[in-house]
Amino acid sequence: MPGESFRFIHASDFHLETPLGDLDQLPPNLREALATAPRTAAAAVFEAALAENIDFLVLSGDLLHPVAAGPHGMSLLLDNFEKLHAAGTPVYWAAGIADDPKQWPEAVPLPPNVTLFPRDKPLSVPYERAGRVVCTIVGRSSEGRSSLHVPGFQTEPTDEFTVGVGYGAADANALASGRMDYWALGGAHNYTEIEDGAPAGAIQPGSPQGRGLDEAGPHGYCVVDVDAEQTARIHRVEADQFRYCHETIDAQEIRTVGSLRNLLGQKIASLANDNGGRHLLIAWDVALNDPEMISSVGDPVELLRQLRRDHGNGNPSAWTTRLTVRPPRTYPKSWREEDTILGDFLRASDKFRKASASNSSTPGNTDASGSTAKAGQVQLMPFTEEHPELSSTATTMLGDVPAQHRDETLDEATLLGVELLRGGKPSWGRKS
Repeated sequence: MPGESFRFIHASDFHLETPLGDLDQLPPNLREALATAPRTAAAAVFEAALAENIDFLVLSGDLLHPVAAGPHGMSLLLDNFEKLHAAGTPVYWAAGIADDPKQWPEAVPLPPNVTLFPRDKPLSVPYERAGRVVCTIVGRSSEGRSSLHVPGFQTEPTDEFTVGVGYGAADANALASGRMDYWALGGAHNYTEIEDGAPAGAIQPGSPQGRGLDEAGPHGYCVVDVDAEQTARIHRVEADQFRYCHETIDAQEIRTVGSLRNLLGQKIASLANDNGGRHLLIAWDVALNDPEMISSVGDPVELLRQLRRDHGNGNPSAWTTRLTVRPPRTYPKSWREEDTILGDFLRASDKFRKASASNSSTPGNTDASGSTAKAGQVQLMPFTEEHPELSSTATTMLGDVPAQHRDETLDEATLLGVELLRGGKPSWGRKS
């Protein structure tokens, strides 16, 4: 028999206890907005639940750690739960790891419209309208695992549309075996759709506000419309105030525009247009795979300063969180064969690189300072001894570069040497 249409919002992973990250410096004009961004995004979910004529709200875990978020975070949840209670809107909440029900203070009861699912067994709750069951919500809070145990959601089958609410990752086959019409999942900070996990969809909506560069792109929540034939339409709604962007650039793009600074300016304008007037937090990854383009890059430190000054103080702002220039691994053969200091320098760099690679499994030798070194590796400890003003911590860090960073250090040192031997680092502030 045809059922009744209904509508709900699915959101998760508010993490009200976690601030925005990947920021080595806070722009003064954005400090307050950065501090309140997670709360603002979470509040947008509740505002939509009150304004969009939904039937119920589904929350699938990691809303907040009550202790770490403190009264400020808890009051946001409780105040909005109370508003939904006054509007007659049920809330179905499956807790994750951060919001473990055992962490919730017993002295702070939840409003009667909020169903916090238990950890030890599934709970099946019918949603009724005018005395008729419209759909069934089956939920279970996490027992502290990051994966979803689908067999733990088994309940008596029903003819109504069934929404499974749980926390954690699961593959499509496991989810399909649970026989839910829609899986409302939590635990992923980025939007994730598990294809073939359920007829109407198996969704992790992600956090309403991204927290770092590994959470780049749009963030928000989902509105799910189910018609009388039990066909669902899922609409993603963006709620983030700040959007992380991770942009990669290669030498060909720089060559097309003429300079890295001009190229970044163009890309910032495009990103601002594409992201709907939000504040942007941008990391640039420049692959300098063509040594001939070195002079077009200039000094990355000075360029970072100028990007922040020129684009980081507006409203909306485009703040560069990081500018990484990845040096070329190889340089023109003609440069290496020059009978010049540059040629000697590049040949020495090649020698160290090849020796380090070929001796990566050679047993270590102990040098005069007592540190273990492999044959052919660059040793910086003797150079630190020429600078007695260095602290012992700095000397240790410079003299004993971790193995996983040695190639990167050699690449950067080679690039610096090439820049200096071919005319020095250009200064953006210097007039031509």
